[in-house]
Amino acid sequence: MWLHADIKSLADIPRYHAKKSPTKTALKGNGRSLTFQELDASTNRVAHAIVKTGIPRLSHVSFLGKNSIEYLEVLFGANKAGCAMLPLNWRASAAELAAVIDDANTPLVFVDKEYAGLLEDIQSRVSTRFTVIPFDSTSADASPLRELLASVPDGDPKIEIHPEDTALLMYTSGTTGKPKGVQMSQGGLNYMRLCEHLEPAYQWEAEDVMMFVMPNFHLVGTGLTVQALYNGVTITILPALVVPEVLRTIAEDRPSICCLVPTAIQMLLDHPEAKNTDFSSLRMVWYAGSSITSQVLKRAILEMKCKFMQFYGATESCGALTLLRPEQHVIEDEQKLKSCGTALPLIEIRIVDQFDEEVAQGGVGEFLVRAPSLFKGYWKQPEATEAALQDGWYRSGDVGYKDAEGLFYIVDRAKDMIVSGGENIYSTEVEQALVKHPAVAMTAVFGVPDEQWGERVTAVVVLANGETVTEEELFEHCRTLISRYKVPKKIIFADQLPMTPTGKIKKTSIRSQYGS
Repeated sequence: MWLHADIKSLADIPRYHAKKSPTKTALKGNGRSLTFQELDASTNRVAHAIVKTGIPRLSHVSFLGKNSIEYLEVLFGANKAGCAMLPLNWRASAAELAAVIDDANTPLVFVDKEYAGLLEDIQSRVSTRFTVIPFDSTSADASPLRELLASVPDGDPKIEIHPEDTALLMYTSGTTGKPKGVQMSQGGLNYMRLCEHLEPAYQWEAEDVMMFVMPNFHLVGTGLTVQALYNGVTITILPALVVPEVLRTIAEDRPSICCLVPTAIQMLLDHPEAKNTDFSSLRMVWYAGSSITSQVLKRAILEMKCKFMQFYGATESCGALTLLRPEQHVIEDEQKLKSCGTALPLIEIRIVDQFDEEVAQGGVGEFLVRAPSLFKGYWKQPEATEAALQDGWYRSGDVGYKDAEGLFYIVDRAKDMIVSGGENIYSTEVEQALVKHPAVAMTAVFGVPDEQWGERVTAVVVLANGETVTEEELFEHCRTLISRYKVPKKIIFADQLPMTPTGKIKKTSIRSQYGS
């Protein structure tokens, strides 16, 4: 449904459903639950608490913690306060998060107890001064957040919100390694709901329960959860993807919808408890991040006995651009399963060559996207925004083709990007970490196909003259600079790297030589 008359911003979602279904459960997790009426009241308190800190409207309010009821309370509360929500990547290093906080100039950070120590490390690295509001998502005991909320009213703050206001600020690392803040506007997210409303594959039922397990700092986590709440669906929350906990939640909370990366689907099926788990409550599993093999899909359909739907999108698109719908999942057609489907209503995709000329059917080129939901730009990066948004079209950086049936296929995720376990890893980020070691003269990082993770990070390293270093020493060096999941799984030492006449590393040659 498209509730444009009643829901014009994220702030309106709890307001609307508090009136329509006040006693219906909105959220449950960590032993707590909130009805829509209670969610509306608690998010009002969060909004008043944010206003009480004195930060200006349109500020970026940060959240450092895993999925929790508190996360969604802060998400809607920040929007009711006229601010934007910035979910921080709790898997990132202190150095990476310090760069994000300084770039976003965030004046306020809500932090779960588990990450209080990490935030202290971040504070020692940043020039931005911010207020910290701690809480403990695992306990009902008193906390600074609970004390603050008890001191403010639960009435609606009624702060004016405009369609062009930023609702969500999410950071995605560019190929240069510099973080880019993707600004998603209230209007853009509202138009995303319209595209979904016009898409027959999205069907919501009154008794649906959606499992929120993907990370909140990814749009696939927050975006799909917001979409479900917009449609009045109950959310059961898991802090993170822990396979036994996912199986337990499926057995106890009986979700009907969930979203997983293909790697997670395989991990669920491989777990010893899977054969004892009743999957009958699930009617739909969405998956994203990569295509799924026919072997895994056949097994999942047989054991989970539900429908599957793949979607392709980007943070910049504020949601799905294409869907491989349930009826398009033809198990016998291995090639079709590699497709990312066809575009949603109101979304256009062109495939162009290096001269921006459209390629013929089956020709490979870059995906250009036009949609009413597109982001409004990168925070404080006008040049990057101008490069990405040209004449109303978003340059995705993804390379692929369209077949005779109109199905889109991605042949290269984005330049030099590695997709491992559903996480996007840019090779330049890893290369920059490696070359900071004094023994490393040159390196090239790329992804090698991996049955479990999709791709594994691999590096070819040329040592400086007279220097020696072990693979394990370089692993440890990288762990101090980048997230653990970005650290190479294998390092190959070489005397030289293949280069182009202009002095650029020939990644295609490296993949061909070392990619097996």
